[in-house]
Amino acid sequence: MAKESIKLIANNKKAYHDYFIEDTYEAGISLHGTEVKSLRMGKCSIKESFLRIEKGEVFVYGMHISPYEKGNIFNRDPLRVRKLLLHKSEINKLVGKIAEKGYTLVPLRVYFKDSLVKVEIGLARGKKLYDKRADIAKKDMRREAEKEFKVRNL
Repeated sequence: MAKESIKLIANNKKAYHDYFIEDTYEAGISLHGTEVKSLRMGKCSIKESFLRIEKGEVFVYGMHISPYEKGNIFNRDPLRVRKLLLHKSEINKLVGKIAEKGYTLVPLRVYFKDSLVKVEIGLARGKKLYDKRADIAKKDMRREAEKEFKVRNL
């Protein structure tokens, strides 16, 4: 069996800064032809996007896929609501988790898995301001240590 290839299209670094990611899920996404071509060119942004569960289906809002240049009349609205493809049992599990206080769903990254477009979903809990400050302090300390190590080894 051949190893599956993954090509990253978009990453949501802001989600890791604003949330504690508790669990991740992989979902397919319902797209039209010109959107897939635009994704192949890497024209996608999920910085401001979020997920919502409505009537047992998961939808992604605010995901920007730029219109394909050669798409003319077949292009769709770049910010349209797109349906994510998950198993019913996974959706029910997510609904149960979101019912708990403080949990939300955020898209973490969009990528090609072989020839299929996939979205990695994170079950996330919001960070407080002091949590963000602690993370920044840890990064600064690590950066300083690496800098010092580099200077010593020269």
